[in-house]
Amino acid sequence: MSDSTSALQNPNSAHRYQAIRRVTLIGALVDLALGVVKIFVGWVAHSHSLIADGVHSISDLSTDLLIVYAVKHAHREADESHPYGHGRIETVATVALSLVLITVGVGIAYDAVHRLFNTERLLRPEFWTLVVAGVSVISKELVYRYTIFHAKKLRSAMLRANAWHSRSDALSSIVVIIGVSGTMAGLTYVDAIAAIVVAAMIARIGWNLVRSSLRELVDTGLEPEQIAQIKETILSVDGVKTTHLLRTRQMGGRALVDVHLLLDNPRQSVSEGHQISETVRAQLLRSDDDIMDVTVHIDPEDDEHSIPNRHLPLRGELLDGLARHWNGLDGADDIAEVTIHYLDGRVDVEIELPVALASDPSRVRDRAKAFSEALSDDPLVGTVRLKYA
Repeated sequence: MSDSTSALQNPNSAHRYQAIRRVTLIGALVDLALGVVKIFVGWVAHSHSLIADGVHSISDLSTDLLIVYAVKHAHREADESHPYGHGRIETVATVALSLVLITVGVGIAYDAVHRLFNTERLLRPEFWTLVVAGVSVISKELVYRYTIFHAKKLRSAMLRANAWHSRSDALSSIVVIIGVSGTMAGLTYVDAIAAIVVAAMIARIGWNLVRSSLRELVDTGLEPEQIAQIKETILSVDGVKTTHLLRTRQMGGRALVDVHLLLDNPRQSVSEGHQISETVRAQLLRSDDDIMDVTVHIDPEDDEHSIPNRHLPLRGELLDGLARHWNGLDGADDIAEVTIHYLDGRVDVEIELPVALASDPSRVRDRAKAFSEALSDDPLVGTVRLKYA
């Protein structure tokens, strides 16, 4: 028994997309303005580190545009070709951008090192680099606070990551201030060293992005604390005994959950098991907005390491064999329903007979004994129980 759902068609998706897009575009405008100003002033005022910081801001702009594109397509509904949605578009684009960031960082570091070993190429920054770097620190910290506020409100891991990307730009500007101040104090090599530090920060951001994206592409599970919270939510549902084969993965920063459940009563009806699975599904979707899809499978017993019932026949073949054993027994021609339970490598059988046949207690006992003894030599059958309705 299994069931699944998808939150890809959530009516709040359009609102969420618009909110993330608005927050990201505001950050993008700031990144564009700061990037252009830093590169221009860095060139005019002779500062390697400010130019490197300007490239860092432009890289933030690239990330912003990537997020706008990725969020737009990630919120498209699932279709026949993409039954789990389009979230991996964001992941692949992030890998590509990450490789660009690493390349940019290596290039900046190479140029700065080359200048350190060719002292005649070292530049002497001017006072304006300090002004621009200071404005950058304040601006990017404000962008960080604005973005992280909405990331928490929208529960968007992607927006949260972009907020920290903005804060890294503010930190790199602080490095620029230190480097320029040192150079203006007479240590001409400090600005180039600061450029190397900024380049390392850019490369590190690229590496962290590509590493997390590759983990997602190879279906790495969620963090242990997230899995523990998922288990706690599942076990809080009435009727659930325990879980096994709990598997998670991510797509576009959102989670997919597959879980097998053991119920308190392994003989519960299909409809009751379905109702429990529906409740588990709904509870998980409500408990964490990052979960977009849940598949629940109901097991009568733990089959994680072995499947003891694999050799047992299905209903049609089984009933044919039972009918041969019961042929000629008192009540065999009056059977209204046969319920079978596959448990512990055998089949438990429940036989429903008309209530009119239960008027004589002695015949009821004899009939139950006869039905059980008829199957006593069958290794596939466990218990046999008669009920009257």
